[in-house]
Amino acid sequence: MPSVKILCPTGHLSFTPLEKDSFLLGCKENPDFIIADAGSCDMGPRPLGADQHVSLETWQRQDLEIMLIQSRKLGVPMIIGSASDTGTDRGVDQFVRLIADIAREHKLKPFKLAAIYSEIPVAELKRRQASGARIIGLDGREDADAKVLERTSRAVAVMNAEPIRAALRAGADVVIAGRSSDCAIFAAPLLEAGLSPAVSYYAGKLMECASFCAEPFMGKESILGRIEGEDVYVTAMHPGQRCTPASIASHSMYERTNPYREYVAGGYVDMSHCVYTQTDPKTTLANGATFVADEVCKVKIEGAGLVGQRRLAVVGIRDPNTIRLIDKAIDWAKGKLTERFGAIGGDYDVFYHRYGRDAVMEELDPAPELQPHELGIVVEVVAKDGGCAQEICALAARNLFYARLPEVKGTAGTAALMSDEILIGEPGYEWTLNHVIEVKTPMELFRLRHLVVEGGAAKEAA
Repeated sequence: MPSVKILCPTGHLSFTPLEKDSFLLGCKENPDFIIADAGSCDMGPRPLGADQHVSLETWQRQDLEIMLIQSRKLGVPMIIGSASDTGTDRGVDQFVRLIADIAREHKLKPFKLAAIYSEIPVAELKRRQASGARIIGLDGREDADAKVLERTSRAVAVMNAEPIRAALRAGADVVIAGRSSDCAIFAAPLLEAGLSPAVSYYAGKLMECASFCAEPFMGKESILGRIEGEDVYVTAMHPGQRCTPASIASHSMYERTNPYREYVAGGYVDMSHCVYTQTDPKTTLANGATFVADEVCKVKIEGAGLVGQRRLAVVGIRDPNTIRLIDKAIDWAKGKLTERFGAIGGDYDVFYHRYGRDAVMEELDPAPELQPHELGIVVEVVAKDGGCAQEICALAARNLFYARLPEVKGTAGTAALMSDEILIGEPGYEWTLNHVIEVKTPMELFRLRHLVVEGGAAKEAA
């Protein structure tokens, strides 16, 4: 079987800029491919629903520039998945434009570029559902019905390796893919090289977050994967990092509901019998994965929809009695909101995030009984209308000053405002779709454009 080397410089392109030095060290190892994921649903539903990128375009351009120049210098393909954070059509077009601009600035020789689109119109989902297709809920969600689709502003399909393989077979030097499984962008060239689905997707699972699979922790540093037969060798490029059995094995379980399974359209990688072996101070060998194919191919759909306008206020609490009784204070404040604006959860919603106690994990916090000496309360209100949200947020915050609590004898010191203003947040969105839909082929929901980048422009290939 062939030996394939893949260089990965970052786990989320341009979320913060990548570290160039370790990437250039990796380029000296003569990789066969340079691959990076550029998206995630970790940022919440707003970027997808609003079709906005959360990574600054200056950072996107910087990371793409570093990778593109080296890939063209080495003469190896460069693959980017989930373009511009969410993998919408806008994101793919944005990255294509940036690639063309960089090529013009650096006077790069003409090269082939493939753009893969994965956005799926909500109208198409409605059509399929009306024709009898099930949109099957994941992680305990019910199947999507017409009401769910009506609440959905935008949706993307999550591709496996097949659309990227098609781009590589057509001779693409650069692949800009829409929403894709993190591991699929790594699996595609390995499958094209004749390696098994098991090792191909497994290698992608291990490499998807770059230096997160190494120790000590350092973000945005490069790693090099060498895949031979059913073996994956992963090496840290930063001089101060190393890949160990512990770091690689723990990352294989990262972000999984089942730590031994990595699902993609068409099946899953079973990692329950994998073995991890240190082969040199900076490299770990991983092997033992198997692939379990589905009888019917199902493609994941992610969708988000607008909920309303958001307003925020920040209140600090230092008084120990109020901290001890903060839940009662919040309940009292909510009661006053209900008196004036009607039931919470109807035309508006309000959230009191108690930073210093359980704002991060809420009811899952393992130690809620710990008593902080101060709390930061972030009051968040979502309503259909911005003016209404502002009024509700002002009352929701200021009523914390007037909460009628037992044992209160004074009239001051209960709470303090960081600033006596209501902050305007981005509109609020919700996840509406975390579902799968059956398809006849893995290519069915994706569109492929073949371009030539020449003279600062991306033109349709002849």
